Amino acid sequence: MLHLRLIVPPDLREPVLNSLDASVGVTHIVVLPDAAVRPAGDVVLCDVARESADEVLGALRGTGLPERGAIDVSDIELTLSAAADEAERLAPGEGADALVWESVAEITHEESTLTGVFLAFLTVATMLAACGAVLDSAILIVGAMAVGPEFGPLAGLCVAVVQRRLRPALRSLNALVTGFAVAMALTVGFSLLMDGFGLFSEARFDAARPSTSFIWQPDATSFVVAFLAGIAGLLSLTSAKAGMLVGVAISVTTVPAAANAAVALGYGDVRQFWGSSVQLLLNMAGIVLAGVLTLLVQERAWALIRRRRRRPGRGEQTAANG
Repeated sequence: MLHLRLIVPPDLREPVLNSLDASVGVTHIVVLPDAAVRPAGDVVLCDVARESADEVLGALRGTGLPERGAIDVSDIELTLSAAADEAERLAPGEGADALVWESVAEITHEESTLTGVFLAFLTVATMLAACGAVLDSAILIVGAMAVGPEFGPLAGLCVAVVQRRLRPALRSLNALVTGFAVAMALTVGFSLLMDGFGLFSEARFDAARPSTSFIWQPDATSFVVAFLAGIAGLLSLTSAKAGMLVGVAISVTTVPAAANAAVALGYGDVRQFWGSSVQLLLNMAGIVLAGVLTLLVQERAWALIRRRRRRPGRGEQTAANG
């Protein structure tokens, strides 16, 4: 279940309450008249089955509430209520499978914005991966993959493509292109500095590296792994199981490929630079393609579920809202 806190201007009270009353999966409606000060209005509280949330939020947007009031959404860890159980029963599908576009768009907006913290994480991850590549350390490579924040902009690009929104797509592309450009440029300087201190060497970089050579030797498997990771990543976002993103992060060699390309650029190794760059692009393409297809399938599936659901009668819906 999700908990909604609404700030409702007086003239929107009736359309908002009518919208909630007409929506399947809404219960525990509480109205606190004139409780809000800025903006002024009523505070309306309610609980919504997660599988109905997208439709309920869409209906509330249609009243103009976000522009004149507020809609706050939070997860409910535990609720003991027969009315909540009935609301979930009437709602279509399963809550764990629900696609809540507002939530997905908000998460990806935050994660796909180019910020100083994003650049710092990506740069540190790329430098860690550079150490792993030169030292042929799989542990350092995995650590760098877990630190890298690049999945956020990739997911944001997927959402923007499916929703056909240009500005979020450009924001995500800007984070990816600028982020990797800055991280790789700084990693070139870092690798040359490490070489100057005798910690890196071109001979070690050119030597056989059985644990990390896959970074700059792309093949069809690279695309397949990225494709599968893209599916898992978008499913983890839409199902609110964000903890799975760590597993996704360490499945795809975007950051290690960028790091290896940066070191190769510093040493003038065209072969490894080209191979690493192809690996990076293959992984990004696989993630974006899989993410877009995953969202399209989920969107279509939920549309079918909503059309086929059993619509309760007035008495049954009133009992659910009780």
